[in-house]
Amino acid sequence: MAIDTSVPSIARIYDYFLDGKDNFACDRELAAELLRVAPEARAMARDNRAFLGRVVRYLAGCGITQFLDIGTGLPTQNNVHEVAQEIAPDTKVAYVDNDPVVLVHARALLADNPHTIVVEADVRDPRALLADPALRELIDFDQPVAVLLVGILYFFPEEDRPFDIVAAFRDAVAPGSYLALSHVVADEGPDELGRAQELYRTFLKRSGDARRTRAQVLSFFDGLEFAEPGLVPARHWRPDPGTTADTGDGAGWILGGVGRKKASG
Repeated sequence: MAIDTSVPSIARIYDYFLDGKDNFACDRELAAELLRVAPEARAMARDNRAFLGRVVRYLAGCGITQFLDIGTGLPTQNNVHEVAQEIAPDTKVAYVDNDPVVLVHARALLADNPHTIVVEADVRDPRALLADPALRELIDFDQPVAVLLVGILYFFPEEDRPFDIVAAFRDAVAPGSYLALSHVVADEGPDELGRAQELYRTFLKRSGDARRTRAQVLSFFDGLEFAEPGLVPARHWRPDPGTTADTGDGAGWILGGVGRKKASG
């Protein structure tokens, strides 16, 4: 699989912010630019990752044994299958991404795990993803599934129809399923976040504005019942015992929440 090491990748920049080693010079250069514009970007990436781990532990504790992790990024510590299978060893996890580096590393990591799969797909075409035969073979969509969209939707401008993407997943899953997502909010962050997002668009050749307000992020959960504590700063969503409610380093700029699909009628 050909990998262009001259073009930065969101997944590899995220890996760099998490002190990973699977990134290239172009990724580190853009990461440095982002940190100059928004020094809190590294802390926000770590908040996102920690939020994901707490969400998976919570949902596994609720009895969820099927996870669909979309835009999974590069493998690091406490991956979804590791957290979930520690609680329920037979838990099934489908990882979805279209970054060549992510796919290579994820498939190598999961080669000996029969309850996981890596699907190459573009989340902007959710119906094609949901129809993938290998995904359908692993995940039973007639049973509850946790759909994880953590740290991905704020890279999709309106032209990508992000609300339709999320609605497609909400409609596809069975009652008792969950949606978990995190999103940067424009009405909480300063102008630096807008400039940082402009850098992403310039380097990654994307157009459009993906900044959204808290009210817009709430709309992703239409028809779902929020798990406590609702849509809150990701750092403050069910924090681990003994941790302090830190409000620095852009703590309020990225919100996280989990919603449950209720039974019809």
